[in-house]
Amino acid sequence: MARLRHIAVVVRDLERAARFYEQVFELERVGEEHIDMGSAIYLSDGVINLALLKYKGETGSGLKDAGNFVGAHHFGFQVDDLEAAKQRVEAAGGKFFFTLGKTKEDANFEVKYKDPDGVIFDISEKGWIGTSK
Repeated sequence: MARLRHIAVVVRDLERAARFYEQVFELERVGEEHIDMGSAIYLSDGVINLALLKYKGETGSGLKDAGNFVGAHHFGFQVDDLEAAKQRVEAAGGKFFFTLGKTKEDANFEVKYKDPDGVIFDISEKGWIGTSK
């Protein structure tokens, strides 16, 4: 069975948003990342990884106007068998979007898909930093 373990939200100011969720909900900051497509701060309650994102453009975000978008962007499921999950997604009409990370052995490695309505979601075997296994 897949487990929901990742929610990604695009924000205007990463630090301001992180401080808000840390103060209000006592989430723990578990990581930070700066890559070509944008930046992220990862927070966790120990079960779910909340990724606060700031995209630089359409690459990775899939958004034509990424600079103005804020709000829920995608979510992720931890699965027991990545290859079997990929097959189920594609058989049900999901479309591959891209892969983020080097190998499926790395934390935060994910394969991104779009569902039949174009909603972005991730699947990962290892899950995300700060999530329960």
